[in-house]
Amino acid sequence: MQGKVALVTGAGRNIGRAIALTLARDGASVLVNGRADKAAVDAVVAEIVAAGGKAVAAMGDVSDPQVPARLADQAAKAFGGVDILVSNAGLRRQTSFLDMSFEEWREILSVALDGAFLLGKAFIPQMVAKGQGGAFVAISGVSTHVGTPNRCHVSASKSGLEGLMRALAVELAPHRITCNALAPGAIETARAASAGPAPASRMNRPIPLKRFGTVDEIAAMVRLLVGPQGTFITGQTIHVNGGEHLT
Repeated sequence: MQGKVALVTGAGRNIGRAIALTLARDGASVLVNGRADKAAVDAVVAEIVAAGGKAVAAMGDVSDPQVPARLADQAAKAFGGVDILVSNAGLRRQTSFLDMSFEEWREILSVALDGAFLLGKAFIPQMVAKGQGGAFVAISGVSTHVGTPNRCHVSASKSGLEGLMRALAVELAPHRITCNALAPGAIETARAASAGPAPASRMNRPIPLKRFGTVDEIAAMVRLLVGPQGTFITGQTIHVNGGEHLT
């Protein structure tokens, strides 16, 4: 990953943090994005720098149409533009369909799906201009494949992400830019308060491997997809779920 530049959204904690640390460990310069928790983002940047890597904080809400363009300008000034784009930012809510407002529906879709679209519009031109190919990975989830109560907005946003990656994989192939979705299953993470309490069924999920995954296992798959060993993988949804959903 030496000489490569990556933007990872939602990288202040959990899966995003692990992805940022993994890419930096292997030599990439990383823009660490977070929406509001600058202390968490700064901590990730400091951890990368302390280990001898290169990283900068890149704060902003990616669902705001003005923000991705600003982040792209920051990437160009700091590192000459990106080669790797990881759209990980997303919100989780637990709300039944009958109780769900249109405002909440749009809030969830705006971050995961609109955010990925806006990021692509802002950063893909940098990859094209560099002329060295690139990689776009969007973090989806198993819930959109198995059906999860009280999360229809999350499932819809992730289904849209996977469709976006399939379409872009074909459209951007002439530029040697790969586009994939990665769908984690049940992963051991720190749960945000906004996500609500974990459903009781979470501990009884039908996972053949009989355990939850780790953030490092997700980061390792992202590392494969965006690295030199992953350049013939595009337009796919890669499932990392311990066998909970089989394709």
